[in-house]
Amino acid sequence: MKNEVAVVIVGAGPASLATSACLNLLSISNIILERENCCASLWRHRAYDQLNLHLAKEFCQLPHMPHPPIAPTFIPRRDFIQYLEDYVSHFDVKPKYCRMVESAVFDGNAKRWCVMATN
Repeated sequence: MKNEVAVVIVGAGPASLATSACLNLLSISNIILERENCCASLWRHRAYDQLNLHLAKEFCQLPHMPHPPIAPTFIPRRDFIQYLEDYVSHFDVKPKYCRMVESAVFDGNAKRWCVMATN
């Protein structure tokens, strides 16, 4: 399948979600390619249940969506995952899951990247 978008984002971690949301607000086409079956897979599958963010919530919020004032200073893992899910929904971020980027090659003649991914 051949799709043309302005920006390809590899991985669906918090920074990638924020990048996509900001591009969406500017009406810049973008796609997130994530090899796992969910966003923020490290937070979901590799962090222990009792984990809290080690920085205050003000330093761990994504653009255009601060944490609620009632949230604790150090956000628990489950609340941070919910925050990311709410962020994805609010900013209409739609990662493509189970997509493994195989290669990325810049075509100097066309002045664009060709990114190959498998499903």
